[in-house]
Amino acid sequence: VQLQASGGGLVQPGGSLRLSCAASGFNFDDYAIGWFRQAPGKEREGVSCISSSGDFTHYEDSVKGRFTISRDNAENMVYLQMNSLKPEDTAVYYCAARSSPLYVGTWAVKTQYNYWGQGTQVTVSS
Repeated sequence: VQLQASGGGLVQPGGSLRLSCAASGFNFDDYAIGWFRQAPGKEREGVSCISSSGDFTHYEDSVKGRFTISRDNAENMVYLQMNSLKPEDTAVYYCAARSSPLYVGTWAVKTQYNYWGQGTQVTVSS
């Protein structure tokens, strides 16, 4: 099982980045995928998630309207388009996969995710 996050980098405030998560080694179509982030000295928090079919998405309040999650089941890929980036978005971003159903109240519960990838650093700074 592998989840490979990429696309991070240094960007100025107001800029954009698109993160990618490449999955392999499991039945991707059966798994919801989440993006989490962890800033220095802080807990890892949920940013967004998308259901296995792509029909349902959830976002953390601070990124609503700025970030968009999508997936391509034919390519086993999930994307996180991040616009209007702010310094407080600076963190290491991780993608994770879960086989359990997504619910509004539990989509960001880390223990409900079965597989995790390594992170990609996003730095928003002028």
